[in-house]
Amino acid sequence: MTPPAPTAPVTRQAWSVLAVSTLAFTVCFMVWMMFGVIGIPIKKQLGLNATEFGLLTAMPILTGSLVRVPLGIWTDRYGGRIVMALLMAATVPAIWLMAYATAFWHFLMIGMFVGLAGGSFSVGTPYVARWFPRNRQGLAMGIYGAGNSGSAVNKFIAPALLVGFGWPMVPQVYAAVMLGTLVLFWMFSASKPEHLVHNKTSLRDQLQTLKDPRVLRYCQYYSIVFGGYVALALWMVQYYVGEFGLDIRVAALLAACFSLPGGVLRAIGGGLSDKYGAHSVTWWVMWVSWICLFLLSYPQTDFTILTANGPRSFHIGLNVYTFTALMFILGIAWAFGKASVFKYISDEFPENIGAISGIVGLAGGLGGFVLPILFGALMDLTGIRSSAFMLLYGVVWISLIWMYLTEVRRTPVMGAGAPPSPSLLAH
Repeated sequence: MTPPAPTAPVTRQAWSVLAVSTLAFTVCFMVWMMFGVIGIPIKKQLGLNATEFGLLTAMPILTGSLVRVPLGIWTDRYGGRIVMALLMAATVPAIWLMAYATAFWHFLMIGMFVGLAGGSFSVGTPYVARWFPRNRQGLAMGIYGAGNSGSAVNKFIAPALLVGFGWPMVPQVYAAVMLGTLVLFWMFSASKPEHLVHNKTSLRDQLQTLKDPRVLRYCQYYSIVFGGYVALALWMVQYYVGEFGLDIRVAALLAACFSLPGGVLRAIGGGLSDKYGAHSVTWWVMWVSWICLFLLSYPQTDFTILTANGPRSFHIGLNVYTFTALMFILGIAWAFGKASVFKYISDEFPENIGAISGIVGLAGGLGGFVLPILFGALMDLTGIRSSAFMLLYGVVWISLIWMYLTEVRRTPVMGAGAPPSPSLLAH
C-alpha cells in the first residue's frame, strides 16, 4: 500500500493572512448588520410598518449580494489583499453619513453603499483558501467565515451606544472602527503572484456557471444557511421586543444567542466537512433545521375544549427560554452548513473558487435581502410573528427534497453498486 503524500506545512504568513482577514470580515459583517439594531428606533422615528422595516434592514444586504460575483472575479484576477482594502475604504464615508440621514429614502440610499461591506465574504474566501493546502481549506474557510459573528458583535455594541448616546453614534463609531481595521489589514496581510488566476473570463461567462446543476443546488442550500441566518439576525431583536415585550438591550443579548454560534462555530463546520465530507454535514444540517423551524413556526395559541366537566382552556406556545434554546441550536446548525456548502465548492471547483463562491454568495445574500421583506409582508398580512419561521420551514423542505433526489437517492448504500459490508470483509 502506497503511503499518503505528505501534507505541505501551513506557513506563519498564511496564519497571519487568515487572522487579519477574519478580523476584517468580522467588522464588515458588523457594519452590514447595523440596521438590525438601529433600525428599531429609526422605525419608530419614521413611523414605518413591518414591510417598510424589512426593506430598511434588507437594503444593505441587496448591495452586498449583487457585488459578490464581480468581487469574486476581481479577487481571482487581482488578488484578495488589494480588493479587500479598496472595498473597506469605499464603505467608510457611507457609514459616517448614515448618522446624518433623516428621511426614509436617505436611509435606503446610504444603506446601499454601506452594503458594499457585505461583499467582503467573496473576497476573503478565495483569498485565504489559496494560502492553505487542499485538505485544510475547509478549516481555513470556516475560520474566515466565523467573521459572521460580527452580527453578534453588533448586538453587543450597538444597543449600548444607542441607549447611551442615541442611534446616530453607532454609525460614527463603526466608521472609525472600519478605518482602523483597514490599516491593520494592510499592515499584516500579504499577496502572492501565484495565487492570481490569469484569465479573461467576463462576468457573463461566470454567470454561465449557473447552468451547472451543482451550482444551482449549492445556491439553494446557501440561501437557507446564510440567507436565513442574515434575515433572522436582522429580524430577531425586534421579534423579541414585539413577541416577548423585552427591553432592546435584553432583546439584543438574547438575539446574539443565535448570531454568535451561527458565526463562531463555522470553523468547526469546516473541520467536520474536511473529515466527513460536505454532503454528510449538509444533510444533517437540513434535518436539524427542519425540526427547529417546525417548532418555531407554531404561533401562540389559546383554545378551549368541551370536556365532561365543562369547558377547559389551554395555551400552547414557546416561552422565551425555549424559543432562545431552539434559536441557539438553529444557529449552530447553520454555522456548520455555511462551511459545508463552501467545502463542496473547494472540492469540485478548485480552480474557480472565487467566481463560484461569488455566485453562491450572491444567492445566499439575495436570500438575506428577500426574506426580511417577506417576513414584514407576512406580518402585515397575517399579524402572526412566527409566520417568518413558517416561510423558512417551507424553504428547508425544498432543500431536503432536492438534496434527496440529487444526492442521497444516488448514494450506493444497497445493491450491486454498494460497498461490501465490513462484517463480510472480516470473513
